[in-house]
Amino acid sequence: MNQPNPPSDYLILSRGQWDKNASHDEIQGVIDRFYAWYDRLVSEGRIAPGHRLAREGKVVSRQAATDGPFAEAKEVVGGYWFIRANSLEEATRITAENPCLAYGLVCEVRPLDLTRASALALTNETPT
Repeated sequence: MNQPNPPSDYLILSRGQWDKNASHDEIQGVIDRFYAWYDRLVSEGRIAPGHRLAREGKVVSRQAATDGPFAEAKEVVGGYWFIRANSLEEATRITAENPCLAYGLVCEVRPLDLTRASALALTNETPT
């Protein structure tokens, strides 16, 4: 008998900006719908609380710590939360219900890699 995968956490990054043609009332309406959707999933234990990110920040490298973030506007990360799901596909389906997607925002769904980093492993940081 096939056992379902145990639930895992998936990081959801909210990126982008609102549609330029949307009115403030439309944006507020979708924000209200987002929080109703979000609060329901939090109460069901399917989403762990996350937060919006402040506009200011720092970028830290070996050279210095500088004001930032400096990503292009379309790439700006506005917030994050965690979805608890049995697969990447399930986490993606839950994320696709986010009402903000219809107004220009984009969500990135990323599984967490709980293994320790290794210089011998192929990871996001490994040069290609």
